[in-house]
Amino acid sequence: MTSELAADSPPSPGSGIGRASALLASGTIVSRILGFISAVVLANTLGTQGAAANTFTIANQLPNNIYALIAGGLLSAILVPQIVRAGQNPDGGEKFINRIVTLGIVVFLAIAIVATLLASPLVNLYAQQQVGGSAKGLSAADFGLATAFAYWCLPQIFFYALYSLLGEVLNARRVFGPFTWAPVVNNLVAIAGLLAFNLLFSAVQHSNSSAWTSGMIALIGGSATLGVVGQTIFLVLFWRKAGLHYRPEFRWRGVGLGRVGRAAFWTFLMILITQLAGIVQSKVATLAGSHNPSNAVLRFAWLIFMLPHGIITISIATPYFTRISGHAHRGDFDALRRDIGASLRTIGMLLLFACVALIVVANPLSAVFSRDPSAAHAMAAVLVAYLVGLLPFSIVFVLQRAFYALEDTRTPFLFQTFQSVLLVAGMLVSATLASSSIAFGIAVSTTIADFVLLLVAALLLRRRMHRLGTGSVARAYVLFLIALVPAAAAGVGLDFALGAFSGGFAQSGITQAIVSVAAIGAGMAVVYVAVLALLRSPELRELAAPVLRRLRPGR
Repeated sequence: MTSELAADSPPSPGSGIGRASALLASGTIVSRILGFISAVVLANTLGTQGAAANTFTIANQLPNNIYALIAGGLLSAILVPQIVRAGQNPDGGEKFINRIVTLGIVVFLAIAIVATLLASPLVNLYAQQQVGGSAKGLSAADFGLATAFAYWCLPQIFFYALYSLLGEVLNARRVFGPFTWAPVVNNLVAIAGLLAFNLLFSAVQHSNSSAWTSGMIALIGGSATLGVVGQTIFLVLFWRKAGLHYRPEFRWRGVGLGRVGRAAFWTFLMILITQLAGIVQSKVATLAGSHNPSNAVLRFAWLIFMLPHGIITISIATPYFTRISGHAHRGDFDALRRDIGASLRTIGMLLLFACVALIVVANPLSAVFSRDPSAAHAMAAVLVAYLVGLLPFSIVFVLQRAFYALEDTRTPFLFQTFQSVLLVAGMLVSATLASSSIAFGIAVSTTIADFVLLLVAALLLRRRMHRLGTGSVARAYVLFLIALVPAAAAGVGLDFALGAFSGGFAQSGITQAIVSVAAIGAGMAVVYVAVLALLRSPELRELAAPVLRRLRPGR
């Protein structure tokens, strides 16, 4: 009910959910910062446009796409509720977990081997080759380089899938930290590999596909894969902390795997549809050619887009998901509504600021990735187009997990399919644009689809739960937006003062761009927090309460 949600306050960092969110956020912040640094080093090594940047992006994205198809959503959507349920067994669910992990190892390893052997057809599936002398698409040399990278990157499938499987088991057992701290290992290895590449091959012209030797390809592709191996091994070290002792279990009948398979059917179809849309996007993006914003620019812009989503939304929603799974299992819809509302209000307060702040600093932030002003401006346009859809994207993430907690995977499949149809339509329209505008068109299409999906998902969840009681969420968001108006004005003023739009200090170098982004963001944050305090925001009060208690005399 609206009144019930209004009476609820977001979890303080001192609560169980609050402590879990804080632990997740700390690991996520460190790993995301390192991921951002890794992307900056990669962009300044291979560029944001050109053959090397785009071919490596295609190859390194392949294992993520295939992993998402075989396991990604299935693990988070299905396993947490099932492990929570299995925890009521006399052995605490250990046998169920061991059999799931054993099955995962066998299946993931087989798929990784087959995918690696099919590297060339997979690259061909995601990339458009030049036809009949057309300048659109990958040349034969570019295609060969992408395939060579793919042979080194595709083994990541096994380790990504195993990492996610182990992480979801630990989350379900309320051991939240390792899953978000493990990517730190991945990013450190990736950065080390890029630094070694720059040290050994700094004099090589990277933008020319024919200049790449087998050693160069092995160092870039191999270090990317070694990082994923490291983050997986890191999770294994925490297995005993979850009270688990792994022993291979090959008897996969009689422990509820049939239930998992039936529940996974709709989630698998949903991911399949999403990946088909991703294939269309990748092929359309390669039409832009080597000298316009393409796959690499889309990847870097998406990485920035995902920073606030990963740090804020996932850190808050993940521990909530474990709790709402328990509410759903008990049929306690009132508690389910309260937790959904509390998570959305807390996420909204932080995410709306992040969205507006990133839009304001888009120009200097893009200059961190590229020393070419025209390339930086092009990336900034793509980034802004993505960021407009950040809030609906993250809200849908929470609503999807409400369906998963209710063990309803069919409904998310239906609305995700609808979104994918919209995306494909938008991509096909983008393919007709000038080569320089294709990436921007893809980002705009994605944002439009996010807004439509939010409306559809909210209506379907309301029908399932009879009411959502989101009145307090809407009122809180209005308050946040009011506070953002003066914060955005202050940020734009700093933008102009630092020359973010005129090639001034903010765009004169990587260090200057970073300093400008930090200064603008800090100024906006001060204004935003001050206005929220004047408006007596309960969400801000709850977030600040533990800090204020520590500052009191005698504490």
